[in-house]
Amino acid sequence: MITFLVSIVLLVVAYFTYGKYVEKVFGVKEERKTPAYTMADGVDYVPMSKNKNSLIQLLNIAGVGPIFGPIMGALYGPVAFLWIVLGAIFAGAVHDYLTGMISLRNKGAHLPDLAGKFLGKAFKHIVNVFALLLLVLVGTVFVSSPAALLGDLTNGWMSVGVWIIIIFGYYVLATILPVDKIIGRLYPIFGALLLISAVGIGAALLIQGYTIPELTFQNMHPDNLPIFPLLFLTISCGALSGFHATQSPIISRTTQGESQGRYIFYGMMIAEAIIAMIWAAAAMSIFNGQDLNTLLNTVGTAGIVKEVSVTTLGAVVGTIAVLGVVVLPITSGDTAFRSARMIIADYIGMAQKKVSKRFVIAIPMFVISIALTQVDFTILWRYFSWANQSTAAIALWVAAMYLALQKKNFWIAAIPAAFITMATFTYIFNAKIGFNLSMQTSYIAAIVVTIIIIIGFFWGLKRKLKAAESGFKPIVLDDGLGTLPTK
Repeated sequence: MITFLVSIVLLVVAYFTYGKYVEKVFGVKEERKTPAYTMADGVDYVPMSKNKNSLIQLLNIAGVGPIFGPIMGALYGPVAFLWIVLGAIFAGAVHDYLTGMISLRNKGAHLPDLAGKFLGKAFKHIVNVFALLLLVLVGTVFVSSPAALLGDLTNGWMSVGVWIIIIFGYYVLATILPVDKIIGRLYPIFGALLLISAVGIGAALLIQGYTIPELTFQNMHPDNLPIFPLLFLTISCGALSGFHATQSPIISRTTQGESQGRYIFYGMMIAEAIIAMIWAAAAMSIFNGQDLNTLLNTVGTAGIVKEVSVTTLGAVVGTIAVLGVVVLPITSGDTAFRSARMIIADYIGMAQKKVSKRFVIAIPMFVISIALTQVDFTILWRYFSWANQSTAAIALWVAAMYLALQKKNFWIAAIPAAFITMATFTYIFNAKIGFNLSMQTSYIAAIVVTIIIIIGFFWGLKRKLKAAESGFKPIVLDDGLGTLPTK
């Protein structure tokens, strides 16, 4: 219990301390106009209030990841708490804040364009593939998982297939219509369900006297799977997630001022980490490792969510809590497809003011996603985990380069970038879906690749600075559109 409570306090304190430091390093310019005004189009660029943007950002980034991931990560024991807390403070929230703010300084650009600008043109194409793969996988996974939960709740009255059709229908509308028409209006309702779910279960754990285990570095996984790298890919949303880098530009296009960024981007990542802590604690305190492993293999994570909710809150309130959980993937799935549409539109240079042009991009995406719903969820999740953290690594390297070019403290992004780079390469070298090498060989290969990437980063930085100093190629950090005229 002490570990759990101290972890929550650390997360909250970090927002006011380390979050403030990261904001200072970035250098907020409140007088600068944001893309919501300089690029206003009534579709994607629409000014919205700080509270509404924050709620949308939280619901966008908090899919099933901060629930399903921590439940699966709970198999490793309380060491999962450590990753959620330290990961969120020093990696995830830094990642979300910097990608959101750099996007805000560059016309609300998505990660592929930012990677092309700060890491090199080739990265724009590479990251486009990664981002679109990630977003389509997210959109698909976040159709299947809520449909399974709703199908279970309706006890066969409505099949999973019917729920998939309904959810896809909503996704089409949320992808096509202006951001303030559906997303801006429905999210306050969804947010209320989310709060009932997270606060209710967190309070029940404390009031009903569940024993939440204290911190230990012992690996408690029943199958003795290695903590590194698997824990850091299993718990992504809630600690560090590249998916967030695809979502932040949606809100960077609706943010009214730069000073709101810490609350919207850093703060909402901290809020997601608290949600992850609650669900990890619930899984550890209600089930022991072996029982949890058995349930994961039988009823799956969706079944465990229902079991936890009903056990702690009773049938009626527990059902409302499950609906709160259903909200999370749906509010990430809709914006996953919306982000994919925006990325493709930016890449091919197709303006999105006309509805017909939005459909031209959206329809093929949904056709692909419908086909992917026939693939086993666990297989999709393995690919999602790898693509997700690989995207996080790229986003952090972009942020590090952005700061380094200004001779600011880029280590706040470079250190977590190197760490997650090492973790993702270790995973893909070792995994059966990857190169299927031994773990020892995978560690060595990942170290070598990570060192090469670090050397490449400093080599690229040196080239850019030298070119700027010689007057050959000036460093352009923003879109130049946000400066207010001098009065």
